[in-house]
Amino acid sequence: MKDFVHLCTMLKPLLKELKFTPLHLLLWVGVWLFYSYFFSYGSNNEDFVFWFSTSLLPVTAAITYFISYLLIPKYLIPKKYVQFSLYLLYTVVCSIYLILIITFVNLIFLSDFSIRKMPLLTRNVVFVLILVYLVVCMVCFVQLLRYNHKTSNRNKELENKLLEGKLLLKQKELHYLKQQIHPHFLFNTLNTVYGFALKGSKETPDLILKLSNLLDYILNQIEKPLVPLTEEIKHIDAYIGLEQVRFRDTLRVRFTKDVQKEIQIPPMLFIAFVENAFKHGTPINGFLDIEIHLETTPTHLLFTIQNTNSKNNSPSESHGIGLENTKKRLETLYPGQYTLSHTENEHSYTVQLEIQL
Repeated sequence: MKDFVHLCTMLKPLLKELKFTPLHLLLWVGVWLFYSYFFSYGSNNEDFVFWFSTSLLPVTAAITYFISYLLIPKYLIPKKYVQFSLYLLYTVVCSIYLILIITFVNLIFLSDFSIRKMPLLTRNVVFVLILVYLVVCMVCFVQLLRYNHKTSNRNKELENKLLEGKLLLKQKELHYLKQQIHPHFLFNTLNTVYGFALKGSKETPDLILKLSNLLDYILNQIEKPLVPLTEEIKHIDAYIGLEQVRFRDTLRVRFTKDVQKEIQIPPMLFIAFVENAFKHGTPINGFLDIEIHLETTPTHLLFTIQNTNSKNNSPSESHGIGLENTKKRLETLYPGQYTLSHTENEHSYTVQLEIQL
C-alpha cells in the first residue's frame, strides 16, 4: 500500500507536466507505423500485426513518459544516480512483464495458441524488447537534450542577472566612494580658508575664489564616470594654486606632464595622493618640496608624487578617508590592472601608481 501511495505521489508531477500536443500524437502514430512495418516482415497476418502493434503502443508511451518526464528531471539531472538506477530497473522489469503479458494475450486471442500463426518477429521477445526500448531511448535522448538546453538557457539568464546585479552594486559603490571624496576634500580646504580668515589675511578672497573654481569642477564632474585627463590635470593645477597661497614661499612644487595619448579617467582619481603630500609632507631646510609627474603611453598611465619627509614623521599606509576611497575605487575600476606602491627614504616619501589602459 505504501509503495502504491509513493508511486501515485511520483506520478502527480508527471501528469501535471505532461501535455498531449499534436506533436505527441504525430510521434506515436509514427511509432505505430514503425512497429507495423517491422512486425509485418515475412507475414500476411495483418490483424495480428495491427493489434500487436496497437497493444505495444501504450506500454511504450507509458515507459517513455515515465522516464523522460519523471526519472530524468527528478533523479538524473539532479545527479541522484542511485535512485535513478533503482527506479529505472523497476521500470525495465515491469515493462518486460507487461510485454510478455501482451505477447501471451495476443497469442491466445489472435493465434489460437499457435505460435506458427504469429508473425516471425513477434515470436522473438528479445527483438520486441529491443524495438520498444529503441523508441524509448530515442525519445528520452531528445528529451534529455531539451532539458540540457533549458538548463543552459536558465543558467545564462541567472549569470546575466548576477552580472547585472554586480554591475549595479559596483556603480553604487563607486557613486558612494565619489560622494565621500567631495566632503572630504571640502573639509580639508575649508580648514585652510578658516585659518586664513582667522588671521585676517588679504589672500582670503583669492583663496575663496580658487576654492569656488575647484568646487565648480567637483560639482560638474563628480557624477560623470569618466572625464578627460586634461580636465583632471587642470583640477590638480588649481589645487596646487590653492595650496601655494597657504604655504606662501615655503612651498616648491614641480608638476610635469608627458601626455602622449588623451584618455578618459575617473574624476578626482589623483587628488587624494596630492592632498596627502601637502598634508603629511615635512619641510626640510624651510621648504616643502613636492614633485608630481604624470605620463601616458599607448598602454599605461603612470602617476608619481614625491614629497620631502622626515622619518620622525613617517607616513602610514593609510591617511584617512580620501586615500582609502581612492584605493577602493582603483580596486573596483581596475582589478588586476594597476599597481600602487610607496617608497620612503631618509628625506622623501614617494607614491607611484601605474594603470594598464
